[in-house]
Amino acid sequence: MTGMTRYARMALAAMLSATALGAAAQVPFPAQKPITLVVPFAPGGGNDILARLIAPKMGKLLGQTIVIENKPGAGGNLGTDFVAHAAPDGYTLVIASSQVTMNPFLGTKLPFNIERDFAPVGRIAAVPIMLVANPDQPFRTLQDFIQYSRANPGKLSYSSPGNGTPQHLAGEVFAKLNRTELLHIPYRGTGPSITDLMGGQVQVSFATIASAIQYVRAGKLRALGIAGNKRTALMPELPTFAEAGVTGYDAELWYSLLAPSRTPGAVVDKLNAALVAALKSPDIAEQMARQGFEPQVSSPAELKAHIAKDLARWQRLIQDNGIKVAL
Repeated sequence: MTGMTRYARMALAAMLSATALGAAAQVPFPAQKPITLVVPFAPGGGNDILARLIAPKMGKLLGQTIVIENKPGAGGNLGTDFVAHAAPDGYTLVIASSQVTMNPFLGTKLPFNIERDFAPVGRIAAVPIMLVANPDQPFRTLQDFIQYSRANPGKLSYSSPGNGTPQHLAGEVFAKLNRTELLHIPYRGTGPSITDLMGGQVQVSFATIASAIQYVRAGKLRALGIAGNKRTALMPELPTFAEAGVTGYDAELWYSLLAPSRTPGAVVDKLNAALVAALKSPDIAEQMARQGFEPQVSSPAELKAHIAKDLARWQRLIQDNGIKVAL
């Protein structure tokens, strides 16, 4: 290039750079780099358990490594917001639980809009929330707890993975419907929430079966009841809140996979296909069932419709019960 002018060399360099960028852009997803799956809570909770179950299988199906990154804080909103503002290329995803349909109505302005800022990929699973107690507490059954909490308003504390989480809302709605008062103690994730419950720093917790069942089986926690409208096959002896007289109560927790909005449809479809195939594989289905999860596959469109329906449900429930929390 000795005979070229300075401007000609600059033009050639720009053309070569553009050609290289174009070639990189044409590399089929996800061949460029590993995928980051953000868990917006500390390790040990349902989001984290599911992420670590599905990531290896999805990665194998996609031919790419999926790296799990825990970003806890603000009731799951910190990590979720991180993904909302990530590049819309399919390489940054979040495993979101149903707190994304509750938080918009809790009186705090959120940095993202769940319908505007995300591309739904697919549903993953649902899991009942159960009420568990420190075994040193005087109540041994759900009915005992209901009567005790009514007789001692404001004297019982319950833990949750954080403000605005489904477990937190499960406690708030229960207190309203049960005409009592419970003191909420938020933690930065399910792990520390359950640890302090076992240590006696709090008396009860609304926790997913997936995160608490091992401690119930070991005798470190006492299971009292299911915060849903049907019993679970994993612990069929546990009554539902409705059976104990708390009607209109359903706090099932569901999980989904989301990408940033404007992620190309072909990329979303490829991610959905890998997710569905992973969930339908016998080994993943067996592991999920053993830990209390019910696999729930869906298309991106079906997840979008489910989010819209759940937003309307929680808006009505939160407003009717006058619930506000600081996130």
